[in-house]
Amino acid sequence: MPQMTRRVLLSALIVCLCSCAERDAGNHKVTVPVSGEVYVDGEPAAGVMVICHDVKGVDKENPTQSRADTDSDGVFQLSTYKAGDGVPEGEYVLTFTWQKIDVMKRRPAGTDNLNDRYKDPAKSEFKVSVEEGEPIDLGRIDLTTK
Repeated sequence: MPQMTRRVLLSALIVCLCSCAERDAGNHKVTVPVSGEVYVDGEPAAGVMVICHDVKGVDKENPTQSRADTDSDGVFQLSTYKAGDGVPEGEYVLTFTWQKIDVMKRRPAGTDNLNDRYKDPAKSEFKVSVEEGEPIDLGRIDLTTK
């Protein structure tokens, strides 16, 4: 392939990628950092999946999902678009699941170590109201396997 053709194709590809990135960035909602820590049976719990569910349901025009996994100290920072960026404004309930990760499929698999006690948004006692402004620290969230 002649060098001029390669340059034209490469330039077209760069322009296309840049225009896609700009379009996606325009759809992002403003997020507020939300963090906390999860303890299970009195101990910090690593690998607990925390998911925010908007009480109004899914935004049909610009849907988002905010979630996090706890680290080895049980600490989490909710993310929507990129790691630790936070949650869009709104009212949410939190759900929690604690499963092993299937390395091949890169997703949780098997039974929930929390016995499915905290995975139903309709039954969740954990609520958070997110408003633009200061970061939110949910503090310690105590869960139990029993």
